[in-house]
Amino acid sequence: MKLKQFLVLFTMLGFLACSSSSEGENKPVDHSAAPAQNTIYERLNVPDFQAKLATVPNPQLVDVRTPEEFANGNIAGAVNINIHDADFLQNINKIDKNKPVFVYCQAGGRSKKCAEKMKSLGFSEIYELEPGYAGWEH
Repeated sequence: MKLKQFLVLFTMLGFLACSSSSEGENKPVDHSAAPAQNTIYERLNVPDFQAKLATVPNPQLVDVRTPEEFANGNIAGAVNINIHDADFLQNINKIDKNKPVFVYCQAGGRSKKCAEKMKSLGFSEIYELEPGYAGWEH
């Protein structure tokens, strides 16, 4: 009787082990959401953002606000890549991932989302303006 119980238990454990190990085998792995291992990402206040920006020749400065917001004022040298545009990913991928990128929006929410996406795409160095354009000296 004990041998029979042992064989049933052993068989059940075998089925459980096989079903749990094969459970994820057919699922595709999404590597795009994994952050880059060596990404430098800093949220900087206005003075630190200005100082860091000044140290980089020909900085890649990205404003992720709408074109209307951008037209009403922006940081000199910024390129407008609206985070809500359908072609946002295509446009953000045109930026050199191996050079520092400075990103901002109006108050920090959209630029944070952009920075997170850039990290997942493998950008090496990202600096985000923490208070957003609202805190910038006009």
